[in-house]
Amino acid sequence: MHVTGHTSFGGQTAPSPGQRRPASIRDVAQAAGVSYQTVSRVINGRPNVKEETRGRVEAAVRALGFRRNATAFALASGVTRAVTVLTSNTVLHGYAATLQGLEEASRAAGYALGVRVVTPENDLDRTVAAAADTGGGLVVIGYDRLGAAVLDRVPAHVPCAALVEAPPPGRTPGRPAVWADDREAARTATAHLLALGHATVHYVALPASTGARGTASPRAEGWRRALRAAGVAPPPPSGRGWDAQAGYEAGRKLARDPAVTAILCGNDDLALGVLRALHHVGRRVPEDVSVIGFDDAPHSAFLTPSLSTVRMDFHGLGRAAFGLLRAQLDTGRQEPAHVPAEPTLVHRESAGPPGS
Repeated sequence: MHVTGHTSFGGQTAPSPGQRRPASIRDVAQAAGVSYQTVSRVINGRPNVKEETRGRVEAAVRALGFRRNATAFALASGVTRAVTVLTSNTVLHGYAATLQGLEEASRAAGYALGVRVVTPENDLDRTVAAAADTGGGLVVIGYDRLGAAVLDRVPAHVPCAALVEAPPPGRTPGRPAVWADDREAARTATAHLLALGHATVHYVALPASTGARGTASPRAEGWRRALRAAGVAPPPPSGRGWDAQAGYEAGRKLARDPAVTAILCGNDDLALGVLRALHHVGRRVPEDVSVIGFDDAPHSAFLTPSLSTVRMDFHGLGRAAFGLLRAQLDTGRQEPAHVPAEPTLVHRESAGPPGS
């Protein structure tokens, strides 16, 4: 893992001095000595263009390195390509940032993106069938048990890509998928707390997305692996939810135990609740208890104290998942699973040596 600061995503930046501006359709028209409407007809494959004119335009396109704007093409041609995302949540940071990456990548490629939120009350087979009937392909966000159940119901003939928890070592999902190695990330975060001098590390857990109830998530597995490697028996994990309320309830129990000096949380929302619970009983962070979160949600850097956490590139995961789906739609072939860059441990104020 690497220690790093925040990375901003967002709007386009202006070319730096000396950086060449991408060629526009008007640049091609000027180079070919034709109108930009003629260039548009050539690059969109329209008839009624003389072969000699078509050749000049195509030569100018190659010489200038012109690339057609996919979104503009979709609007001009009236051909709208669609992708549907199936997810159980759009609010938590990991889901929202993943959706942002998916939306940006699909928009750049000229695809319309629809989002269908699934709930436990849905008939999942019917929901998947209805989404598949809209045409295009499906992206399933399978970070939780409901999302994983949706993915299991996608027919083999439907183009699909998924975002999933890290699979067990040596295994890959049955569909093209992306994930981050949060198992190793949790191991590294736990080892860091042990290296600071804490006798053990308690864990406020997320529910696992697959397996029988009570099955450990990859983050819990990484936490246990680090403790066992240090010869420490893992204490029972706390919590079984996703939000700050679940973290607060777990944190109240941990806060009452003076032997608890280090806590790893399954996400930053849980950590937020843990920090509040520690504050309510007068335990200082990090002097009395160190806390590390997971995901690097936007609020984590602005808490008091600021939250040490594991940064997950959900935005990049979303873009990578769309790339896998687009490869299927463009070529009809399923690309292998793809693992983006590793998560990174971000050191802030909430973790330190015992009694610091």
